Order: sequence, then structure tokens, then C-alpha cells
Amino acid sequence: MKPGLTAKLLLGARWAAIAAFGIAYSVMAHFAAADPHPDLFDAAVAIAPLLALAVLLAWRSPQRPWMLLLFLASCAALYATSSWLVQHFNWIFLLQHAGMQALLGLAFGRSLRAGQEPMVSRFAAVVHGSLSPALARYTRQVTWAWTVYFAVMTTLSLLLFWLAPVAVWSVFANLLNLPLLVLMFAAEYGARLYFLPPSDRAGPLEAIRAYRHAGSRTAPPP
Repeated sequence: MKPGLTAKLLLGARWAAIAAFGIAYSVMAHFAAADPHPDLFDAAVAIAPLLALAVLLAWRSPQRPWMLLLFLASCAALYATSSWLVQHFNWIFLLQHAGMQALLGLAFGRSLRAGQEPMVSRFAAVVHGSLSPALARYTRQVTWAWTVYFAVMTTLSLLLFWLAPVAVWSVFANLLNLPLLVLMFAAEYGARLYFLPPSDRAGPLEAIRAYRHAGSRTAPPP
């Protein structure tokens, strides 16, 4: 088998595994959030992404032993307050969903300020290098579109959590989150094909390869 084909298959398998894990966790999170009789397992599902992020940061920290010790102490504290977590873990789900949408919207929106490079323009520069006037204008408009998307998602998440049953909010936040994101990417890709000339277009796989290549060149040495 050719090395190039092997690399493509490995990349495809990796993304398929990530997608499968994301879908599986979304389903688990929905059933946990909508459980009329919550238990410790439901709370563990809610807190798992935060714990995974914490242990990753601790492992990569220059003070790894101390950070890992702090992580273990935090886990012990969480276990000691497990009865409170079982009753309030849906707030953790809300923090993860609405908080992430708000942070992404803030990041995209801040890049639209005067003197800043729009977020999508940065991504496009990784693929194309210098941007044509048409591509620069288009990527700025797409940055606006993503800013609005994340603002709407944040607002809907907060309103549904406040006004609707938790099970209804969970359908939106856990089950529809990925499909809506894929739909947004598909809509943007369709707009790209319609508004941009072929020389300014890039497919998803080409963009991923460019980002990986740029990251490997700019990553600091170990």
C-alpha cells in the first residue's frame, strides 16, 4: 500500500473515531441530563470532560507532579460533595454547552475589531498564504456569520434551560449540537463554492492538512 494512501486512511480512521466518540458522548449526556432519577453515574458523565481537560493540562504542566497531586485532591473533593453534584450536575452541562458557545463567539467577535485579523481569515491564510481581496472580504463575512451562530446558540441554550424542561434543553444542547454544527459547516462550504472562484476555494481535507502542517512547523521543541 502506498504511503500517501496509508496516511489518508489513518487520518480518516482518526476522524471517524473522534466523530464516533463525540456522538456516543452526546447520547450519554442526553440520557444523563434527562434522567428523572439522577445518580452518581449521571453526574460523572457531566463532569468527565472537565476532568479530562484538567488531567491533560496537569500532565503537560512543567510542575507535573504537583499538578497531578492537585488534580487528585480535586477529585477527592468532588467525591466528597457527590450528593450535591447529583442534584445539580445539569448546571455543569449548561456551563459546558453555553460557556463554550459564548467563548467561541467572543473569540470570533473580538477578531472583527478594528486592527485585528478576522478569525476565518487566519484560517484561510494557513491554506492560501496571501488572500485575494475577494477572499479577504468573504472570510470576514464568514467570521461574522460564525459570531452570530455562536451568539444564537448561547442565547437559545440559556433560554431553553430556564424556560423549558431539562429534557427539551438536552435535546438541543446534546443531540442537536453536532448536527447543527455540521449544518453550519455545510452551509458555509456551499457559500464558498457559490461566491468564490476555484482558485480561492479549499476543501475540508486540504484545510486539515494545511493546519496540521502549519502546526508542526510552529510547535515549540520539546
